[in-house]
Amino acid sequence: MHQGKWKIGEVTVTRVVEIEATGGMSPILPDAKREILKEIPWLYPHFVDESGRMRGSIHALIIETPDRTIVVDTCVGNDKERGNPPWNQLQTTFLADLEAAGYAPDRIDNVLCTHLHVDHVGWNTMLVDGKWQPTFPNARYLMGRVEFEHWNAVDVDSTKQIMSDSVLPVFDAGLVDLVETDHKICDEVSLIPTVGHSPGHVTVLIQSQGEEGMITGDFIHHPCQFAHPEWSASPDTDPEQARRTRHEVFSRYADTPMLIIGTHFHTPTAGHLKRDGDVYRLEV
Repeated sequence: MHQGKWKIGEVTVTRVVEIEATGGMSPILPDAKREILKEIPWLYPHFVDESGRMRGSIHALIIETPDRTIVVDTCVGNDKERGNPPWNQLQTTFLADLEAAGYAPDRIDNVLCTHLHVDHVGWNTMLVDGKWQPTFPNARYLMGRVEFEHWNAVDVDSTKQIMSDSVLPVFDAGLVDLVETDHKICDEVSLIPTVGHSPGHVTVLIQSQGEEGMITGDFIHHPCQFAHPEWSASPDTDPEQARRTRHEVFSRYADTPMLIIGTHFHTPTAGHLKRDGDVYRLEV
């Protein structure tokens, strides 16, 4: 299930969906009550349904530049033991869909995790003969140094589980490069720090032939936060900093040609940010 392809200069970004659904996001954005969302007309029909239920997506975004192919965020993954029942022991056709989109795992040069939460690292590994093996054997996996050090030190069973099945196996295989939050991957692709949701969270900036795009990561989860930048996500490690990050990024890129590609935005997933009174809206 592959929906969405965008051109940014000489760069192509392709979306490969693992899970797309309506409902299920309200625990993430507890302030986003249905009756409030129903009063934001531009969210409908793509991002909320008639009853005000949020639509969301978990997908990977593949950046293809003239000289490298980068997978950004690897979703939930198959066969993982997870406390969230819909994600536990998941079985999807994600790898086949990735290959059908033209991206066989062995031709990926980099895997970039915007942060190390459960739904961004899952396909870093896959189960082969009872062991977690790197899914992308020829790739360098790029992870934030601050991010990695933070989560690797957290003594909580669910976090340790994620690290042990989806992060440490690629680290132990010698495939991980720990990078800073402003790391430049290649001429067209660099990171910008958007911390708050997690301690080392990054957004991916794509620049080519005078055109620009960004892959948000989770500094924003749903387009309703453009209309309500004050709404924080329940998993934010520093909600106040996350709010500041949203205000800074929105004000910087509103009414510019920057293409905003949302890491959890339902189809059509990408658009341009416009000022809308004191707040913002996404034009798709």
